[in-house]
Amino acid sequence: MQNFITRPIGPFAKKAAILCMALVLLGCSAARLGYSNGEFISYWWLNSYVDFDSEQKPWVKSHIDKVFSWHRKTQLKEYVRLISRIQHRDLATVTQADLLADYNDAKTRVLMIAERAAPELADLAISLDATQISHLEQKFIKSNDKFRKEYLRGDIESRQEFRYKKALKQAEYWFGNFSKEQEAKMRIASDARPLNNELLMADRVHRQQELIALLKKIQTEKPGKEASVALLKKFTAATVDRFGNKQHQAFFDESTAATAAMVASVMHMTTPAQKAHFVKTLQDWITDFNKLASH
Repeated sequence: MQNFITRPIGPFAKKAAILCMALVLLGCSAARLGYSNGEFISYWWLNSYVDFDSEQKPWVKSHIDKVFSWHRKTQLKEYVRLISRIQHRDLATVTQADLLADYNDAKTRVLMIAERAAPELADLAISLDATQISHLEQKFIKSNDKFRKEYLRGDIESRQEFRYKKALKQAEYWFGNFSKEQEAKMRIASDARPLNNELLMADRVHRQQELIALLKKIQTEKPGKEASVALLKKFTAATVDRFGNKQHQAFFDESTAATAAMVASVMHMTTPAQKAHFVKTLQDWITDFNKLASH
């Protein structure tokens, strides 16, 4: 659930993500609340990276509105079905395979968003000038500095502690408070996951560099909208495949499997009160998504 079981699958679904608040398995309480104001939040987020000029602002907002309208009308009911399935699951018997299936379902739905948004994103890519691309590069640099400060400091033990605390916070959102005994078991399951923050950093930088290179190519060669859409879709597919880097792909596959095992272990040890908290939290998502889908 949340980033507790999943992580962003690539920058196209995140960096360009007009719909970064949409998917339940990639969300959190803030994401659920933010989705109702998703058009504004998405515009604000994109503008912070690109710095739109006066001519871009109106049609970028219009594009965002169109994609959100499509998403609410065609996708939210599917999310409700997915959440309902999870809501009625027996947590005592849930398996790693069940959670990996949820993850793959979520990944497929994110890719559907990227596929639908490709024409709008192509318009945006075509409109960017050299100054805006440079602005994006500088934002990446600042973002990476923050990432380094959080993930590349300290020894292995401190990094495991930092990762565990993030997982615990996410677990508490879904299940409520945990006992000290439960926390100790969760820490063991968390530490069993592969840890390589240097690889995370390298993968992150590679994605950013590929995106900047793509935007510069579109800006200088001006291939036209149809060709730009094709380039963006190719980029999306490449991010899923880690740009052919087998070491990175193997690490993320192992990490996803280990995280699913950790989540399953947490579900197995939940108390009746924690299970009730989980069901209620999911029901809140269902209620919100049903309301949004009807607008």
